[in-house]
Amino acid sequence: MTLRGFTIDGFLLALIAVVALALVMPGPGATGGLLHMNEVATYGVAVVFFLYGLTLAPEKMKAGIKHWKLHLCVQLCTFVLFPVVVLLVGAPLKAFLPQEVWIGFFYTAALPSTVSSSVAMTSLAHGNVPVAIFNATLSSLIGVFATPLLMAWFLSTSGEAMPLLPVIGKIVLLVLLPILVGQAARHWLAAWAQRNEKKIKLADRAIILAIVYNSFCDSMMEGIWQGQDPLRIVAILAGVIALFGLIYALMMIPCRLLGFNRPDTIACLFCASKKSLATGVPLAPIIFGANPALGLILAPLMLYHFCQLVIVSVIANRQARFALAEA
Repeated sequence: MTLRGFTIDGFLLALIAVVALALVMPGPGATGGLLHMNEVATYGVAVVFFLYGLTLAPEKMKAGIKHWKLHLCVQLCTFVLFPVVVLLVGAPLKAFLPQEVWIGFFYTAALPSTVSSSVAMTSLAHGNVPVAIFNATLSSLIGVFATPLLMAWFLSTSGEAMPLLPVIGKIVLLVLLPILVGQAARHWLAAWAQRNEKKIKLADRAIILAIVYNSFCDSMMEGIWQGQDPLRIVAILAGVIALFGLIYALMMIPCRLLGFNRPDTIACLFCASKKSLATGVPLAPIIFGANPALGLILAPLMLYHFCQLVIVSVIANRQARFALAEA
């Protein structure tokens, strides 16, 4: 669906739909409910990362590997600048937010960059696509361990314990191992995966929607959303927009200091400012376990994902017009 200047991803509409369904009819999707969504969510995590490994083409990464200064900028932004900004800017505001929302903001900051939308938007804006592919993919691989480590540190400083070794064990079993198996399976299934790219993407997103639905159903059944002020959602929305704008503006500084050309700058800004819902949702049950407030923890990430797609889509279309005008 396209609206004057940006494209609305159907996945976003589906995401809104499953959240609305969870709010209205949480019983069937809750843990132990009629649909057994918790089992879909548990085993679906491994499927998501197997499909990621299956569709990850190493040869595409090689094309953008030489721009090491740009890669360093993106990865430092993703795993250092983002958490620091949330801690410094958000610290005065955390007293006004539920603890779960504050955790959700830091969890968003600790996640890797998104792959598909970063590459798609960089291509639309006539940016450096090989560099975007390399950085988005590298970020996802680093995030497998960087995100849990950041969250373990953050939760310990917030007075909450996270059993790091069991979490790392689950990540190896449900995330890293499926990625490696998926990569090994490319030897036989690479051509099949390329032919069925749309079906694989659909299956991947269906599992993510199931995890989101289960999380919000559990939150509703535990009464987490009862008594929540609607203005709080507006505050979270304002917070994620401010976070995106601040990171985007800050990353313009190294782009100019290091003399990146226009295509490289686009790739750097788009990859550095994004956060991955596709990684964040499957990782959340592993990191936070059967936390009934998981829906509330995921709220900042979901709103950030929506805002980043809308804002970057507008920017990408504008950059595309500039590129065509220059050509």
